[in-house]
Order: sequence, then structure tokens, then C-alpha cells
Amino acid sequence: AVMWSLSGSGPFPGIIDLYGTGGGLPEYRACLLANHGFAVLALAFYSYEDLPKGMKEFHLEYFEEAVNYMLQHAQVKGPGIGLLGHSKGGDLCVSMASFLKGITATALINGSVANVGAVLHYKDITIPPLGTNTKRIKIGKSGIVDIIDVLNNPLEGPDQQSFIPLEKAECCFLFIFGQDDHNWKSEFFAVEGSKRLQAHGKEKPEIVCYPGAGHYIEPPFFPMCAASMHLLFGKPVMWGGEPKAHCEAQIDAWQQIQAFFRKHLTGKPSGTSSKL
Repeated sequence: AVMWSLSGSGPFPGIIDLYGTGGGLPEYRACLLANHGFAVLALAFYSYEDLPKGMKEFHLEYFEEAVNYMLQHAQVKGPGIGLLGHSKGGDLCVSMASFLKGITATALINGSVANVGAVLHYKDITIPPLGTNTKRIKIGKSGIVDIIDVLNNPLEGPDQQSFIPLEKAECCFLFIFGQDDHNWKSEFFAVEGSKRLQAHGKEKPEIVCYPGAGHYIEPPFFPMCAASMHLLFGKPVMWGGEPKAHCEAQIDAWQQIQAFFRKHLTGKPSGTSSKL
């Protein structure tokens, strides 16, 4: 894990930043967020240093250590912290928010509300991964794989056990998704997550939808990643996105994420300039 913050006039609102199934430790988003007055922990969860090489199972205790580290850190302004997750990092953030204390705000970028890809353990709780069917893979003319239909529906049969009990969370949620996400059905996950929260009397999450945006909604001015190697499938897959719409979504989403965390972690409404 790597911690990023501005030197000097802390403490700052704290955020843990998680990426997806690429593994390793991408820290560019954490670093950029730190420039906007947040203390950000970029957290690796597999395929980095002494962490497991593959995605077989995760223990939430590991993520709990990171939360406690942030809550006790001199540069972090409490009483709670934020979570930011993209793709697989999104469902890990939902799991953290559902089971761990000290989380005030959780933002997902094309995340899932079902546990995906690996078994999740926490104390005596086990959440199985959502089932898949590789027969539903489609291959385009270019030979690039489309995996949009591979995951099962988490509302049906035994797959319901993989739906993360996000109604246990005591935080606010922001769901950001691209309607042209070809990794998985991010819009469906956001809508079902919202329904479940409201069915349990929880606050409706903020939902921001970008038509024409694909899976990899990165910080502004990063080149659009339309397709690349998927480590779990071992093939290049398409991520989706129309270049212009996707790039505009990246600019807007960046503002939405900061405004959300400012509002919930500092108590200041967006639009007021916080002294950095």
C-alpha cells in the first residue's frame, strides 16, 4: 500500500483507492486525488510483493487493517473515511462498507454489487463468487472477446448468495457507470444495489450514468482503453466506450467523485472552496 497526501496543513479527508483485476499497485489516481486535498491510500490486494499471485480468495481482515490504519493516521481527518473502487475494486469496496466500521462514503466506478471472481471471507462469513458461463462469450470480427454476458444473474437461484449485503452499510453510496461497459452490466448492478438499499430503508445512492462511456472510466485526459488483455480470461477483451463520450465522462466523473467525497467527508457542500 502507498499513502499519498499533500505535505503541510493536514489532516485531510481520507480515502482508500482500489483498482480492478489487473492486480499490482496502480497509484496514479490516488496521487492525483491527493493533489486535491485528500489523504489517499492506494491499496494492492493481489499480484504485488508478498500478496497472493492469483485471485482465488480474499480475506476482508486484510482490508480492515487498511481501514484501521487510515482511521488512526495523523494525516487523516476522521471520524470516517471514504472508499473508491473501480471494477473488481468496486465490489471489494461494497464488501468493506457492508462489514467494516468507520466508512462514511463509498464511490464505485463501474463496480459490482455481487462478489465476483473469488471467494470472500470475513470471520465466519463466506460469500461465494457469482457464477459464470464461458459459453456466453462472444467473439467479434477482430477476434477480440466480448464478455458482457458471462456472469450469471445475482437475483436468481444459488447466485443470490453472491449478492453483497450492502444494506448493512452505514455509509452513503455513489454509483458511476458507463452504459457501454462491456466488462459486465454495471448499470444493472447500480440499479439493483439502489433497489436493495431502499428496500431496507436506507438512503437512495447517488447514481451517475454516462451513455457512450465504457468500462475504464479513468481520471481526465487518460487515453480511452477500448480493449486489452483480461488476466482472468487470458484473452484480449473489449471494454466498450465511444471515444468522445468516454473522454467527456472521464472529465465529469472526476468532478463528481471529488464533490461526493468533499460533501460526505468534510461536511462542506460541493462548490465551496476548501482551504488546501
